[in-house]
Amino acid sequence: MKEYLSLSEASELIGKSKETLRRWDREGKLSAVREPMSNYRVYKREQVETLFADFFSHDVVDTVSNYVEPNNEYNVLELFAGAGGLAVGLEKAGLKCVALNEIDKWACQTLRKNRPNWKVLEGDIKDFDFKKYHNSVDVVTGGFPCQAFSYAGKKLGLADVRGTLFYEFARVVTEVNPPICIGENVRGLLSHDNGKTLQGMISILDEIGYNVVPVQVLKAINYKVPQKRERLILVGVRKDIELKYEYPKPHNKIYNLKDALQKGELYDTNVPKSPGAKYPQSKKEVLDLVPQKGYWRDLPLDIQKEFMGGSFHLGGGKTGIARRIGWDEPCLTLTCSPAQKQTERCHPEETRPFTVREYARIQTFPDDWVFEGSMAQQYKQIGNAVPVNLGTEVGYSIVKFLNQLYSVRK
Repeated sequence: MKEYLSLSEASELIGKSKETLRRWDREGKLSAVREPMSNYRVYKREQVETLFADFFSHDVVDTVSNYVEPNNEYNVLELFAGAGGLAVGLEKAGLKCVALNEIDKWACQTLRKNRPNWKVLEGDIKDFDFKKYHNSVDVVTGGFPCQAFSYAGKKLGLADVRGTLFYEFARVVTEVNPPICIGENVRGLLSHDNGKTLQGMISILDEIGYNVVPVQVLKAINYKVPQKRERLILVGVRKDIELKYEYPKPHNKIYNLKDALQKGELYDTNVPKSPGAKYPQSKKEVLDLVPQKGYWRDLPLDIQKEFMGGSFHLGGGKTGIARRIGWDEPCLTLTCSPAQKQTERCHPEETRPFTVREYARIQTFPDDWVFEGSMAQQYKQIGNAVPVNLGTEVGYSIVKFLNQLYSVRK
């Protein structure tokens, strides 16, 4: 079976849904064969990898630009700012951060170290009052963590989510009254509690006076990020504004790991040297056996079973386990801990996790952005961040919206 991939494995590898692959099978674009025992679809690995290479071809000329110049100075209030991935991205798009709130002390130190002029509000968001920013901020942004709500009635109201971080996000938006607010979260929010959590958030934004733009999940690889990461974007436009917000257009060029770590279009030097985590010897011996773009299925069967443990018998592609990334593909989504079990992202040539600066490059941070705290804290900050280039592209879409808003209001 090394020569074949299951439907879920092929789906994970290419980054397309299972339904898309089924349609391609019907259309003859990527033909599956039937596994004789189960009659499930399986795909020839070689055929999938060829198609995969076409997807990430390096010869594509990017004809898309979302760039737009701000006509005025636009202010951002950022909540749950982390180590600044979104804030730096918005800054690159020409937006000015007037204040950033973050509870993690190491992330706050990172923000202060790199931008001494930024106003960093360190501590629990519940302890801060934002009324002084009323009508003086153009956009409130925040990657609020996804928490379950208790449903008091059929239509969730602001009172029902008190105590959650989304409540705090909505409270700040109410206090500040910006023309537009943008929340970001993981793709899983779509299905969290069968979609009720997201619907609850939408009804709350509606209650406080904001129309929610149809929610989209943006794939970072379409926005100059060499990483297969996805972020759900939740945009609210104040109800007295009749303008339509438009998401940034996806680029048609996709960058790979080589673009992240070596001199090229994304960076004008090779990645700087830096400390990095190491694999335990037992894991290193296993990963030594995995080729570039390979994963646990490339191991001998007895080692597969020993390495995978109970996961060996579970369903799903599990293509992130014992995974060695190839130079010519985007990286899989980075986690907060590079050596943790069953989410390996091994360097293409050396048997080790990516270093701190390699991690930062894959998240498109500038090389001069310094992370504070222990190595574990630095990895955590980078792994939790919104990729900077994705933040920039979203920033352009905000600038475009605000330019239109203020030209109409003149």
